[in-house]
Amino acid sequence: MQKPWAYGTLKVAEDHRHLVNGDKPFFWLADTAWLLCQQATEEEARVFLKNRAEKGFTVIQSVLIHMLPNMKQSSLAANEVDAREPSYWEHVEKIVQAAEACGLYMALLPCWGSVVNSDLITEENIGEYVSFLAKRFGKYPNVIWLLGGDIRGDKYHDLYCKEGRLLKELTPDKLIGYHPFGRTSSSLWFHEEPWLDFNMFQSGHRRYDQYTLGAWDDNRLDVETYFGEDNWRYVDRDLAMNPPKPTVDGEPSYELILQGLHDLSQPYWREWDVRRYAYWSVFQGAMGHTYGDNSVQQMYCNSLKPGSFGVRQVWKDAMHHVGSGEMGILRRLMESVDWQKGHAANELLLSGQKPQYERVSVYAGEDFLFAYDYLGKAFTIDLKPYLGKKLDAYWMDPVSGVRSYFADLTGQEQAEVKPVPRLTQDNDWVLVVLAK
Repeated sequence: MQKPWAYGTLKVAEDHRHLVNGDKPFFWLADTAWLLCQQATEEEARVFLKNRAEKGFTVIQSVLIHMLPNMKQSSLAANEVDAREPSYWEHVEKIVQAAEACGLYMALLPCWGSVVNSDLITEENIGEYVSFLAKRFGKYPNVIWLLGGDIRGDKYHDLYCKEGRLLKELTPDKLIGYHPFGRTSSSLWFHEEPWLDFNMFQSGHRRYDQYTLGAWDDNRLDVETYFGEDNWRYVDRDLAMNPPKPTVDGEPSYELILQGLHDLSQPYWREWDVRRYAYWSVFQGAMGHTYGDNSVQQMYCNSLKPGSFGVRQVWKDAMHHVGSGEMGILRRLMESVDWQKGHAANELLLSGQKPQYERVSVYAGEDFLFAYDYLGKAFTIDLKPYLGKKLDAYWMDPVSGVRSYFADLTGQEQAEVKPVPRLTQDNDWVLVVLAK
């Protein structure tokens, strides 16, 4: 297996919208394992990392310090880990090494936002911590830095800018992003900062109608825009900035997490929803996508103790949930073409764009056209850009990845298409048109 950094250091592409290793396109396909270092043994971590690598993931998002002594309980229940102990950092380093062996990047979040909220990491001591991290992990080729941790960037703006500048100074070959508060993006606060290499938004876990829940994670509606489940709108907003930076949904709705997080009477997000977030954002121009599973993100390991957000299974079982296996299908689809030269092409949808779940997302390049149809309804596509080329059309099942040929569209200026419905509620399909 050729590891991605063998092609060159991970960096922002010349188009300012994607990542590359040298000249090789890099597709960010991350899994969220925030508490991997706190909850898993070294051997458990190796099993998990191998599982994710074989499913096609390229990045693991994980936090280094989630809790410290004298902190109030976080929203995620976790084992007590004393980050002052050298043995803990030896453990973390072994996990980073295990990820390197699997060809995976570790997007390491120095500390969760609640640690900063508790005044345990401040502008006065952040320099010492950053120096420690740079010395300990700067030598590894598979490290990416993520600042923040479910926190607004305006609250501790100067601290995070200092952290970002120091990390960039001490580890100039590492990319730096920022994991923001729900339904916000790093672009709102840090887009013009030279230390920020790419934007990350958190589209979050709420339905369209869950505008406000009166909960701790409500947004400040006078400041932040609510897009509901339309995570593609964050991509549009980030890429509209001049100059743009690559962007990614770093926390969409997780598989089998409560819709809205807080109310146990609410339904759970499922793999069908997980696929929608992935295709919607990538087909709008994101540099990739981050998947999450409720059990895995908190590495829930003891069913005798309560977890968070209605968690129902331990992570060792949940890592086999079908949604995680379906993410690699999207990556393989994108890498089957010159996807970094493609673009969101919703103007090719002649039947007109419809709202919410009826949306059909279109992504196209010189020799391909992809369209994600969440509800499996008929739509009409413009083929005039491909006149003079042979066109083969397929339906790709995003559950299995199987492509099923259905038409030669050569010479047609447009085509009305409709996938054959499944005998289930889940009826999303991907139109694949290949031009030669």
